[in-house]
Amino acid sequence: MTPDEIARKVADAMLAREGTGPAWGIEIEEVREGYARIRMRLTAAMLNGHRKAHGGMVYALADTAFAYACNSRNLRTVGAQATMVFLDGAEEGEILVAEAQEAALVGRSGVYNVSVRTDRGRPVAEFQGFSRSVGGEFIDLNASP
Repeated sequence: MTPDEIARKVADAMLAREGTGPAWGIEIEEVREGYARIRMRLTAAMLNGHRKAHGGMVYALADTAFAYACNSRNLRTVGAQATMVFLDGAEEGEILVAEAQEAALVGRSGVYNVSVRTDRGRPVAEFQGFSRSVGGEFIDLNASP
């Protein structure tokens, strides 16, 4: 299995185990080693009182892409810290795309940048996450499907 095939298998397993991703309609577009791109359509239940995407929903989407990217090597990894800058609002029906890219990986620590944009390319937010591997595989790659 190639590193990118492992990354996809891990992301698919993570999404299947989550309650949040399926509930929000998160879809995995692409996953490679150190990279993930996912999407989510905004529903009325995801909006704040201004009828814009709730910041927590935008953050959760970015955090999910971050999780898929930093676990892509099948090494159990968690977020240690993250920051987000909100740039623009998004409305019901718009599709948000979160693209996570590994910026640095040294030992057990990693840095990942995640851009959240609409599917038309309009910037919504920028997220930076710091990861820490905690050891062990996320999934057994030798187990039968």
